[in-house]
Amino acid sequence: MTNYREILRLDSLGLNKTQIAEACGCSRTTVIQTLRLAKEKLLQYPLPDSMSDKQLANLLFPAITGKLIFKMPDYEYVHRELQKNGVTLNLLWLEYCDACRDAGEIPYQSTQFNKHYNDFLVKTNATMHLNHKPGEIMQVDWAGDTASVTDTDTGEAIPAYVFVATLPFSGYSYVEAFFSMNQECWTAAHVNAYKYFGGVARIIQCDNLKTGVDRHGRHEVSLNQTYRELAEHYGTAVIPQESALLRIRQWWKALSA
Repeated sequence: MTNYREILRLDSLGLNKTQIAEACGCSRTTVIQTLRLAKEKLLQYPLPDSMSDKQLANLLFPAITGKLIFKMPDYEYVHRELQKNGVTLNLLWLEYCDACRDAGEIPYQSTQFNKHYNDFLVKTNATMHLNHKPGEIMQVDWAGDTASVTDTDTGEAIPAYVFVATLPFSGYSYVEAFFSMNQECWTAAHVNAYKYFGGVARIIQCDNLKTGVDRHGRHEVSLNQTYRELAEHYGTAVIPQESALLRIRQWWKALSA
């Protein structure tokens, strides 16, 4: 059981909320909520000798004594935000914790936050459906996490950058590691992917990386010369698209799990 009396005592000594939480073995949120309720009920340390710890707990938390009530996150909002580029479940959990602290509510720990989100996905069958035609699109990008190759002579770990090309209709994918992400490797990766697939898609979707795109403005997309020549040689079109990066990295994360 949380020692609310000790929280009030340490606050009277001028300790900050983080220090009180560490000393009492509770969350900073519990400290904030306890001090807020104590102020509302005009409770100050030292407390009357006749007031027991149980009475103090009942006075501060009459409806939840012995059982904390956690704020359930808005998982519909969480699911929508996860579709945005760069948004992770951990970032949304931190945002949720900040909102709980501002409202004096108790947040779930990250493990429970993630579990409840997985339960939400199962119950609602929440998916993002994308329609694709066979052979129309090839999505390409460097995977987000850098791999490594160990030099057997020196034991040195050499960084390796993973290229991923995916045909979204079938989920058929080609993966190859390179020791550089320069233009030469980027071009070779496309050529090797075409050989592996045995054909060329009508459209290449890529992120706005420098090896493919010089400039991506609101009304104009400018490919670099080498990438443009590759597209012309194979009779395909390159369409930079930020959402392609997200989908490929989600695929690679699932593959690596």
